[in-house]
Amino acid sequence: MTDFKQLEQTYEFDVYPKREIVLVRGKNAKVWDSEGREYIDCVAGHGVANIGHCNDRVIEALEQQARQLINCPGTFYNDTRARLLEKLVSIAPKSLKRAFLCNSGTETVEAAIKFARFTTKRKEFICAMRGFHGRTMGAMSATFNPEYRKDFEPVVEGFHYVPFNNFEKLAEKVNDQTAGVILEIVQGEGGVHVGRKDYFTKVRDLCEERDLLLIVDEVQTGFCRTGKMFASNYFDLEPDILCVAKAIAGGLPMGAVLCSEKVEPPMGKHGSTFGGNPLACAAAIAAIDYMVENRLDEQAREKGDHFVGKLSGHAFANVREIRHLGLMIGIELKEKSTPYLAKLMEKGVLALPAGATVLRFLPPLTISYEEMDFVLEKLTEVLLGKN
Repeated sequence: MTDFKQLEQTYEFDVYPKREIVLVRGKNAKVWDSEGREYIDCVAGHGVANIGHCNDRVIEALEQQARQLINCPGTFYNDTRARLLEKLVSIAPKSLKRAFLCNSGTETVEAAIKFARFTTKRKEFICAMRGFHGRTMGAMSATFNPEYRKDFEPVVEGFHYVPFNNFEKLAEKVNDQTAGVILEIVQGEGGVHVGRKDYFTKVRDLCEERDLLLIVDEVQTGFCRTGKMFASNYFDLEPDILCVAKAIAGGLPMGAVLCSEKVEPPMGKHGSTFGGNPLACAAAIAAIDYMVENRLDEQAREKGDHFVGKLSGHAFANVREIRHLGLMIGIELKEKSTPYLAKLMEKGVLALPAGATVLRFLPPLTISYEEMDFVLEKLTEVLLGKN
């Protein structure tokens, strides 16, 4: 029998801290390892599998598109790409009129930084403490945690960090070189911290007054995860640039940068060979249609409330706080989260950290109530220290 773990250890350039299982199959909210063991997946590819693993609608769209045309560079028009662009603008906040397509979340942030600098002819940005925007050079420079940056300095200059949800501190940082503000609605990697409506309203007004571009990073919160199509919808927030990725294409690599008419496109100065390829576009059309038709925004709200409501019925001595928006759930512990994640995996539940002390749950929005109750049962056992 092939030892796949050994193969990866031998040949992969090792940048990921690995867990000791080999995942080989998935369907909806479940995955199976090479030993045949079943898990409820509350990692979901770090929030990618919103419509579940191996969604039939996406598979059908991929099969059809793969027989027609797989790749078409941006220098030519394409029918499938055109349909996706129209669909993205139709579901986005109304300020957003055009989109640039790429392959990942960090690429969307890189593009947003370039578009903002090109449009404003300024170079500095204000970002939030605990914010996470990616690991490529520009996105990493916007990311707060110095652990991501320190081994790669000098990073891109001009990024300033202020406390999240503190408008006064943000306003103090604005100067004549500020191109824009980069914020998440919910800080996922930073511990599942939710922004306030009054905060975003003031930031939006400030951007209008000072001619700044408001860049909202919804790479993890987009596509129904928080109980709305986009978390911005909770606050009627209209960004100048919206970065989305992860769940956009049902599991295929894809990102999109949605822009208002304020943003000037830098003709010939940015691009992506695989961005907007017909295969990923077909998957995204199918995924978005599935989200809308099955009201996954409503499902995320209801299931998130169910999960947190049941969990809040217990008194856990080791839990500091439970935070959530839709099915984006963070449980802040009074100690390190890693041992709890290991115990959950032993019990058939896969979950994520969000910083050193937060357990994060990002299940597919299609998870059943029975599956959620299984997760809650095992989580309760782990938090209570039961074997």
